[in-house]
Amino acid sequence: MSASRRTGTARDAAAALARVDALHTALTHIVLEGGDLARIAEEVGRVLGCGVLVTSTDGRERAAHLDDADRAVLADYDLVDPTGRVRVERIAPDGSPVGQGEVRALRVAAGGTDLARLVSVRREGRIAEDDVHALERGATVAALLITREESITAVENKYQGDFLRELFARRARDTAYVEEHVASFGWSLERPGVVVVAQLDPVEPATPPPSSHDRRRFQERFSAAWRQVTQAVDPGIPCVDFSSEVVAVLPVLPVKDTDAGRPGADAVERSVASVAGDKGGGRRSFSVGVSRPASALDDLPDCYSQARRAVEVGRLVSGPGATTYFDQLGLHRLIALVPDQAELRAFAHDVLGPLAERTPEAADLRETLQVLLDTNFNVAEAARLQFFHYNTMRYRVGKLERLLGPLSSDPHVRLDVAVALRVLEISG
Repeated sequence: MSASRRTGTARDAAAALARVDALHTALTHIVLEGGDLARIAEEVGRVLGCGVLVTSTDGRERAAHLDDADRAVLADYDLVDPTGRVRVERIAPDGSPVGQGEVRALRVAAGGTDLARLVSVRREGRIAEDDVHALERGATVAALLITREESITAVENKYQGDFLRELFARRARDTAYVEEHVASFGWSLERPGVVVVAQLDPVEPATPPPSSHDRRRFQERFSAAWRQVTQAVDPGIPCVDFSSEVVAVLPVLPVKDTDAGRPGADAVERSVASVAGDKGGGRRSFSVGVSRPASALDDLPDCYSQARRAVEVGRLVSGPGATTYFDQLGLHRLIALVPDQAELRAFAHDVLGPLAERTPEAADLRETLQVLLDTNFNVAEAARLQFFHYNTMRYRVGKLERLLGPLSSDPHVRLDVAVALRVLEISG
């Protein structure tokens, strides 16, 4: 290598190092001056001449310095899901090509814990190694800022959670005390709303249970997603982590909700869809319960109980990932209120007899019985729905009546059987 080339290479390396150091200094000043992630993204993007955004570990945008062309590139290469989540899990560790350019995603971590992702987009040309070093510095500074923000958020969430628990337990009775706290949190509780309880679903039995550290990490990420989504809907929405569940009070939007017959449905469904995304990026399944509308603060305790009941019964009846409205529970609501589960199971076995057993034959006959109940014992319609010959269904009706009594003629027997089937649904 010629002397001039060596000199040029050394000069380039020195310039790159100086740029990295200058960026690090600028970012440190931003943090010390109380700056936020948006300013960090802006500074990194300005120095490196590329688009930058900071996302959660599963790709939900927290701050960005991107123009429309950068966003279009991400969308064109299927790196954004329908809810706007960046599919960080699809970006290769050493960068992924996007047309003539490249996109990279760096871990933002502290103390061995993943905090976020720093994503950079360059539409023309690769992201050079020197720029990667600069991005790593940016990720380090972002980790400092996020750690500080999470510490503040944890304190605020505990304070807000304690107050909301007092409200739900009817211990906060002083009007001035309540109004002062609601105003200091920036909440809007004077309008009609529904209480929403969201809980992460238990892991499958065949899956090893997560450690207590992992469970807490999953819950923190879940609660952060709900806070971010609800703040985007309306900054005045209360959204608090109760350790094992996230509780929010979403506003009732009367135009669409009246048509849907479920107050709060529009805001609930938008929020649930945004938090769930396309279930990529390590997102976990969750269930949601929705209360009746609360028109005043005094209604909130009952609404919280309704939402918790809805999520509990909805998971039992519909399985994981269900969104259940309290008003939709019907008979399940009354069954779920019975505290003695052994008595419920005894009732189901007394009424259904051998049909309550856990055998394929019993399950098959229970399915036929449910179809007959749903069709008001219209044998022809039930046969059509189960793809049976009419005579086959007549035979099954006879067998069911020998086991259970005069189902087709006695409405009291039919009611007992219908309730017993619902009990089995809930009790398993």
